[in-house]
Amino acid sequence: MAQRWIIHVDLDAFFASVEELLQPALRGKPLIVGGNPNERGVVSSASYAARAYGVRSAMPVAQALRLCPQAIVVPPRHGEYSRRSRAVMDILREITPAVEQISIDEAFLDVTGCERLWGPVREIGELIQRRVMDEQRLPVSLGIATNRLVAKIACDLGKPKGLVLVEPGTEAAFLAPLPIERLWGVGQVTGGKLRKMGIATIGDLAGWPEAQLARVLGEQGRGLALAARGVDESPLHISRDQRSISQERTFVRDVADEETLQRVLSRMSERVAARLRERHLVGQTVRIKLRYPDFTTITRQVTMPQPTDQGQLIYDQAWKLLGRNWHAGEAVRLLGVAVSGLLSEGGYQLGLFDQQDQRRIRLNRTLDDIRSRFGDDAIQRASWLEAGDDVDDDPPKD
Repeated sequence: MAQRWIIHVDLDAFFASVEELLQPALRGKPLIVGGNPNERGVVSSASYAARAYGVRSAMPVAQALRLCPQAIVVPPRHGEYSRRSRAVMDILREITPAVEQISIDEAFLDVTGCERLWGPVREIGELIQRRVMDEQRLPVSLGIATNRLVAKIACDLGKPKGLVLVEPGTEAAFLAPLPIERLWGVGQVTGGKLRKMGIATIGDLAGWPEAQLARVLGEQGRGLALAARGVDESPLHISRDQRSISQERTFVRDVADEETLQRVLSRMSERVAARLRERHLVGQTVRIKLRYPDFTTITRQVTMPQPTDQGQLIYDQAWKLLGRNWHAGEAVRLLGVAVSGLLSEGGYQLGLFDQQDQRRIRLNRTLDDIRSRFGDDAIQRASWLEAGDDVDDDPPKD
């Protein structure tokens, strides 16, 4: 039976690395990709030069600038990041179809048996790093091990630009000196409990009987006992069936203005539609997402009589949903739209539609072609260009 090999791939400081690529003058400087520090902006990504001062993702930008006053803050360009992420994932899928993408800049690969195609597993890792750098000019770190848990930790330890290989049978020894917080599921609360028990390292944890840990931590204790020994049999979750395509917008300031919500919803609907067409999909269920300033979040959806990939139709349904679930003047922190109930190869047959629909379909195809050649912002609706609405949307989600 072939030795199981899992590779964890993580693009280094992804958003910041893309910005350094697009603006070479930023290379090597403390760089923060994030929102306006005066408008509740948070850090989306930070270069390693900024991280040396303690700057971290999800930190308020104002706090980050107190730690590193000389940092350069640039707004995120999520469309660019998404395009480059897709290109990297395409490279990974050329190595193996067994790819589980877990975020815009991370993925697991099961390369078991791929040695026959690409050589020893270390060479596979080096090939991935080389191709991502040559084709996308982006640095990437890799962890290689017999399971997901150890591969992820190995990757984290090797950053940036690292390649850490944990040989079979050495998992427990590799993990032993590391702090317990390195294990999945050990956060501040669980870590505090374990440290009160005298457990500071993963090796300390591995020395405790599973039954005793279960008495203290319940079922989580059993899982941690296995993890501490480097045991993880969880499979990769690989699916070719997309469940939905969505777009969200987190506002730098809470929005209570109907026209702004209408404008943002229209733009997001068009972008979701464009991604449906790009992937030769149509969808039948439209869903909106609303998050309020107190972080209360609701979702509402409606199923259309026929599936579509047309932005206007998606927007019409989304706006009706918003009208039924949002009260005029009510502040909104986040707005999102999604389409699910996806069908593959659902391209339209123009002869089945009336002349107005046919004109819209032809127009969208032309616009898709222009945007694919010149970028997402090459052509925009005039209604999208109102003052104060020039901040990128959140990363698209599948």
